[in-house]
Amino acid sequence: MFLNINYMIFMIPAFILMALTSWYVKAAYNKWSRVASRSQMTGLQAAQRLITAGGLYGVRVEPVSGNLTDNYDPRNKVLHLSRGVAQTASVASLAIAAHELGHAMQDSENYLPLRFRAAIVPMVNIGSSLGWILIMLGLFLNYTNLAWVGVFAFAGGAVFALATLPVEFNASSRARKLLGNSGLINSQEEMKGVSAVLNAAALTYVAALVTALLQVLYFANLVGGRRRN
Repeated sequence: MFLNINYMIFMIPAFILMALTSWYVKAAYNKWSRVASRSQMTGLQAAQRLITAGGLYGVRVEPVSGNLTDNYDPRNKVLHLSRGVAQTASVASLAIAAHELGHAMQDSENYLPLRFRAAIVPMVNIGSSLGWILIMLGLFLNYTNLAWVGVFAFAGGAVFALATLPVEFNASSRARKLLGNSGLINSQEEMKGVSAVLNAAALTYVAALVTALLQVLYFANLVGGRRRN
């Protein structure tokens, strides 16, 4: 019912965008991970220095498996760094470590967009699961009002993707300031690399928003078409 030619028309642009974004992120990371930072600090060393400089004394740094799996856990106040970032003294490593610490700073300041995103997670999880069911039931029973409820429930994913953008952009802005003010980045070329890595990562969140919106538009078109018929 869902996977038809109309679905492909809506989603192929999203698939292409996601593929291009993934390639661009890997290309930017691979390029700047081979450029040694003048500070000669690894991602782990830089994170520890920035934690002290930022007064984030409750934040711990722990390893995480995988590649580009770095993240900040606000519940446990833990900065997770992948091996490639933690153990490499590169411009890319500094950019990623500083970005995740930008989230730690947001957490310590009760940054409103971060709190809002965290608050809607339960709603989004329920809506993403329940939305499919309501849409299917509504279409199967020819009860379009129920199907529309499913569409709105499913749209929570797009709301979450939209709420993520200011959080990530702000964390990247903080990362640039952290690296510049701390002296870990002290040349225009290094800052160019930091911006390239951070901008590439930001595109993944834009691509996620576009994908979520196209999914919602597809289901809205599906339910709206059933009503017209």
